[in-house]
Amino acid sequence: MSLDWTQGTLTAGGKNLEYRCWGRPPSEAPTIVMLHEGLGATALWRDFPERIANATGFGVMAYSRAGYGQSDLADLPRPLDYMTREAVDVLPEVLEALGNDRVVLLGHSDGATIAAEYAGRVSDMRMRALILIAPHFFTEPSGLAEIEKAREAFETTDMRDRMAKYHRDPENTFRGWNDAWLAPGFKAWNVAEVIDYWRIPCLAIQGRDDQYGTLAQIEEIEGRTYSPVDTAIIEGARHAPHLEKPVETLDAVTDFCRRLEEIEAAQPEGV
Repeated sequence: MSLDWTQGTLTAGGKNLEYRCWGRPPSEAPTIVMLHEGLGATALWRDFPERIANATGFGVMAYSRAGYGQSDLADLPRPLDYMTREAVDVLPEVLEALGNDRVVLLGHSDGATIAAEYAGRVSDMRMRALILIAPHFFTEPSGLAEIEKAREAFETTDMRDRMAKYHRDPENTFRGWNDAWLAPGFKAWNVAEVIDYWRIPCLAIQGRDDQYGTLAQIEEIEGRTYSPVDTAIIEGARHAPHLEKPVETLDAVTDFCRRLEEIEAAQPEGV
């Protein structure tokens, strides 16, 4: 293991990124690597990583991408394929620093897309499974309308000050996400083809009332993947079911990880 199993910084993609760990270290258990949403950060997962570690017995590591939390600032403007670049250029270095040969990627929103792209674009035998919360593979008019509302809120309310509690540069954080999604060329963005190349189990979770994406995103997974997929549609939740309905979301994650362990334990050695 190359990094200290508590908290600190690691270097990936030429940037210093903050991270924090919970539960058992890589020498003792699989590690769930958590990738946050478009305005998220390590701290904004709240107590969810610790609860996952306690419930599953897995280790958990969360990190803040460049431009988020206390990590180095992002280079702006972000290219329209910034999630793909995070998946193929940055995440491999994060996983190399982690040093575990049994990894589950758990992503939320943008982070779920990055995790999905990694599984579809990078050949990595360390990967055991995907857990995707509110993933998006293509744009939808309703989601873009919500992102436009977020821009108005950032410019007219105290949103900037509230973000400053968690991000070293709220302007860099917000513009890096919002400007990319609202760029004219982004309306045609679609990375659903990566689903075709998954070869690991997936748990897809979405709030029934997600304001940023419809259930068409989950249906895209069900219609394309050749790998086992479980879905959990969380009633009464919107875009962040792990915060809005934490018990139901944690139950889905815990059950999925338990069955993953049972399947792997039943396989012949060396498989």
